[in-house]
Amino acid sequence: MKLHGIDFGNILGASGVQGFFGEGYWFHNLFKPFGLDFSSMTFVSKTVTRWPHKGNMSLTRNYKPREFFPGCVRVRPWRGVMLNAVGLSNPGLEALLATGFWQGRTEPFFISVMSLANTSEGRLEELRQMVDLIGDQKSRFSAPFGLQINLSCPNTRHDPRQLVGESEKALVVASKLGVPLMPKYSVASASVATIKELEQNPLCDAICVSNTVPFGSPCINWQKAWGSKKSPLEKYGGGGLSGSALCLLVCDWIAYLRDAGFSKPINGGGGIMHPDDVLVYYEAGASSVFIGSVASLRPWRVKTIIDRANNLKWKR
Repeated sequence: MKLHGIDFGNILGASGVQGFFGEGYWFHNLFKPFGLDFSSMTFVSKTVTRWPHKGNMSLTRNYKPREFFPGCVRVRPWRGVMLNAVGLSNPGLEALLATGFWQGRTEPFFISVMSLANTSEGRLEELRQMVDLIGDQKSRFSAPFGLQINLSCPNTRHDPRQLVGESEKALVVASKLGVPLMPKYSVASASVATIKELEQNPLCDAICVSNTVPFGSPCINWQKAWGSKKSPLEKYGGGGLSGSALCLLVCDWIAYLRDAGFSKPINGGGGIMHPDDVLVYYEAGASSVFIGSVASLRPWRVKTIIDRANNLKWKR
């Protein structure tokens, strides 16, 4: 997938699957001998906000999860699904830029950002400030990078459908940075008709779909997917589902969008648990794929999934 002439590759990481800087998590080292290898995959940072945000996951001074098994994450590996209500725990953009780690990367990558203010005006102002902060550091970056604008996180307090309506204004604000822009949506909140409108927007270089699906969303059969209609993360708002239940749901959404005439690049992901799932996205009309929960649920398949994506000749 090329944007602004920059080759971002055929497969990206989901935001946060390798942490803020690509450092990964403690269990990644355990599975490396069994096929957990992220090489040949484009890095996407864990989503960062303008200001420090506590969320529901305690972090160390190095911005890693403090607990080995955080209470805001639940996994059902036999079903191939997981719930998370991390809630965008992060130290804020200034702290992450101050480390210099992003500036030192040598391959193209994406920084994922999200605004958390309670009003549309406030969210756009937060995005404007983040664009300015990154812009001040842009000359120090060794590699080209893009901005993934998260407009779909289920673990925040405002209506994600309202965020989708802010896409046009957010793209105008972010365009000041002069890098590829890729807004990220959820199939649970972004209608095909809404996203189709971005076809004519020259500031939208690509879209990313899908973020996790909020627990209770009618697009999922929760008894079948999770084994219960009640979330174990209710005290955190229910959390968002990722894993095998999303694959066909997201691919159908992509196919509908293509049928509606959308021709911009689509980075598709959700529920890719096996190399053959990459083909499902390919046939649906994706331009590239991303992987996330498979690194926790089926880590031994990560390398073969990446290899499958890189061996395909993507159509768009």
